Amino acid sequence: MALRLHTVLAVLWLGLVAIQAATPSELYWKSELPNTPIPKAVKDILSPVVEEESTGDQGKGTTVGVGKGGVGVRTGQPGDGTSVGVGKGGVGVRTGSGGRTKVGVGKGGVNVGTPGKKGKPPVGVRVRPGGNPFNYHYAAAQDQLSDDRQTAVFFLEKDLNPDTEMNLLLTKSSNKAAFLPRQVSDSLPFSSVTMSSILSQFSISAESDEAEEVRQTVSECEQAAVKGEEKLCVTSLESMVDFAASKLGKNVRAVSTEVDREAPAQAYTVLKGVNKLSNGKTVVCHKESYPYAVFYCHATSTTRAYVVPLVGADGTRATAAAVCHTDTASWNPKHLAFQVLNVEPGTVPVCHFLPEDHIVWAQN
Repeated sequence: MALRLHTVLAVLWLGLVAIQAATPSELYWKSELPNTPIPKAVKDILSPVVEEESTGDQGKGTTVGVGKGGVGVRTGQPGDGTSVGVGKGGVGVRTGSGGRTKVGVGKGGVNVGTPGKKGKPPVGVRVRPGGNPFNYHYAAAQDQLSDDRQTAVFFLEKDLNPDTEMNLLLTKSSNKAAFLPRQVSDSLPFSSVTMSSILSQFSISAESDEAEEVRQTVSECEQAAVKGEEKLCVTSLESMVDFAASKLGKNVRAVSTEVDREAPAQAYTVLKGVNKLSNGKTVVCHKESYPYAVFYCHATSTTRAYVVPLVGADGTRATAAAVCHTDTASWNPKHLAFQVLNVEPGTVPVCHFLPEDHIVWAQN
């Protein structure tokens, strides 16, 4: 019965989208944060465009398509069931004969890169499987360091001076999962004790890499916060808005990295005009690898956030969100950042750029 309700809620949500061209999640953001523009990172996994709506004869079904490769609803003959797909390669729900519900999950992990020496390609580390390097508990194994050139780098705060050159790959994670409305995501299981139900519901083989990614995400979300950190894994945009507002108030900015075109790993130069967003309490939300959009959000009072203008060797322009952690004493001593920068916990601020689909929140 609960699973059928998920499908009904999703269909109602899609019908509302078709009418008003804005999801309930977007409307919630605008009602709670009327003076805070929605960053591109959110728009890219939320804003649908209605492509078609057709109603056929009984037996032929009803179809609503929202966005390119986005959301589709099809109601066919009795017994054929209803199918809902969210996001390209994202989440699909199909209720067929006998009330059977199936959720299909597209593939997609997250990869993060770390800086190499000047003039050399950046050194990369695979995040899935193995953990999230934006998690303070994270300990990187030596064999995780590779030539994978991926999405974010650790650096020292002094490197934010104009004319500093860094090797970067500024891109989104490979996880294309879209937000679900809160009514749906809140009704889905999300805990280690319900893992078998989660895998079954999303038709994920327990021995697959996708299953390991799901386990890793849920495990990280259940870890205790470190000293000075307040954390929450949010499973909807509404929950993210609520968490950020509860820590910072409603007079806030939400910023994500933006790049004017897709570009390879290359040398980027820091330009003049580095803008400090925050010199204290900040909320940062990192997208996790999961069948639908889940963000690991954490707030600290020992963070400086910046917006950094960059230009690549090939002329690519970027406005990158960067975060500097000024107190790392409680971090895992084997954290990737310490290995890359060759520094000890609690000695110097540790900084990193955010991939395009992560978000930093700061008070105005």
